[in-house]
Amino acid sequence: MNVLLDTHIALWAIAGSKRLSARARDIIAAPENAIHVSAASLWEIAIKHALKRKGAGAMPISAAQAHTYFAAAGYAILPISPQHVVALEALPSLHADPFDRMLIAQSASEPLHLLTHDADLAAYGVHVLVV
Repeated sequence: MNVLLDTHIALWAIAGSKRLSARARDIIAAPENAIHVSAASLWEIAIKHALKRKGAGAMPISAAQAHTYFAAAGYAILPISPQHVVALEALPSLHADPFDRMLIAQSASEPLHLLTHDADLAAYGVHVLVV
């Protein structure tokens, strides 16, 4: 299965967080699955890290650090293509977060299964795996 990790799932996976469900761990660890992280996630990490927020909204690592960790974990980085942007434009407005919307557009275009913890994204259909 080709899998695209939502930003928070990717970060939980590289950190070994207890917030990552057993099902998500199994999907990510399965050798038959190709795991991808979007350039949009790196962009989101960069923006949030630059804001230097404290507490629950904090982004403890930079995009450069995340990129290094993702590569070390063997995750492929999925660039944002014109095809993804066109798909984004055609999406219904079911979710307001621009990064999540790009991940949905990418997962539908490639196709990939988007692995997420955000149940609201399930409204976009079969390419979304809520874990």
